[in-house]
Formats: sequence, structure tokens, C-alpha cells
Amino acid sequence: MASNPIDRVTDIIDPGDALGEVLFGLIMALTLTVGSRLVLEEEGLDAHELIVATIGCNVAWGIIDAVLFVLGTTFYKSRRLRLFRQIKAAGSETAALKMLAKEFPIDEAPFSAKAADADALYRSLLTLARRADPVKASLSKADLFAAIAVFFLVSVTSIPAVTPFLLIDSAHIALRVSNLVLIMLLFVSGYAWAKFSGGRPFYAGMTMTCLGLLLVAIAVALGG
Repeated sequence: MASNPIDRVTDIIDPGDALGEVLFGLIMALTLTVGSRLVLEEEGLDAHELIVATIGCNVAWGIIDAVLFVLGTTFYKSRRLRLFRQIKAAGSETAALKMLAKEFPIDEAPFSAKAADADALYRSLLTLARRADPVKASLSKADLFAAIAVFFLVSVTSIPAVTPFLLIDSAHIALRVSNLVLIMLLFVSGYAWAKFSGGRPFYAGMTMTCLGLLLVAIAVALGG
């Protein structure tokens, strides 16, 4: 049973995908806040407009990412179904095994497997495929929940970005606090997800922070 929010999210969506969505949302929000300071420094900051723009941008991209996730999942399932049919229709066992080896390459796995073990794995998959019956490639409830999670992860990252503007009267001070909070969250995201990759939390947090700031700098420089 999931014991904390991170476990609940990773029960619905792959940890790597979840991390990517959180980072994307943070980078989007940080790009807006940093960019607004550079562009509107002379004109003066409008806190209300910045709040609306930040939330609107992240919500919009949350919807887009969720739709793309659904499309990607549909494509993945349809492709798997096509592979299954090709295996069933293969003219020989050798041809079917080659299809499986191409689709599930052992040499890309983070371990060294013996040729005999790899062959045994592919033969087991082939036996399973031949005995199984095809089903319609359709979205499941889990897929829809995952799409909702994608939308939520991207959208919710706008909240820490706009909260300082609701609590601090000075827009310029609120903007600095907002940027600081988002940078800290980049570190926290890398730190929290290090356990899924077996990395060192502090270094993962620092790497994620530096990478996020680099991407923000690129986005701002290119007018993003």
C-alpha cells in the first residue's frame, strides 16, 4: 500500500515519466517568472497577469502532455498488438525469435545475460504469444488515471510559483521568492527521485538543479 504521495504517484505512472513531468512543469514556470523579470523590468511587473499567465501556461501544457500521453499509449499498445500478430503469422520459429529479439533487446539491459538464458527468455515469450489470443488495443482505466496524473503533475507545479505573489505585497520581492522556491523544488525533485535510480540524493538534486537552470537559460535566450 502506498505510504506517501510519491509512492501514490508512482503506482499510477512510471517514476521516470513522473519526474520528467514535474521537471517540465517547474521549468515552464521558472522560464515564465525569470523571463518576465527580464522583459518587464522597465515596464513594471503586474502580479495578477503573471499569476494568470503562469497557471494558464502550466495547465495548458498539462492538457497537451496528457493528450500526448494518451496518444503515445495507444500507439504503444497498437504496435504491440501488431507485433503479436506478426509473431503468430511468422513462417518459422527462427523468424519469430528474431522479431522478439529485435523488440526486446537484451544487450541494452543493465546486466550481462548469457546467450542461453536470453534464448530461453525469447522462447518463453514465443510460447506465451502462440498460446495467447489477440485482444483489442484499447485504453484502460489505469491509462486514463496515468493521463490525469500527467496533467496534475505539470499543472500543480504552477502553485509554488504563484503562491509568493499571493502572500507578498511587493511584486519584485515575490518574484525573487518565487524563483528561489522553484529552484529549491528542482533540487528536491532530483533528491526525492534518486531512490528510484539508486543514485546519491544530494548529487542527483544538484544535477537536476543545474540541468533545470541550464534549460531555463536556453529557453529564455531563445525567447521561450
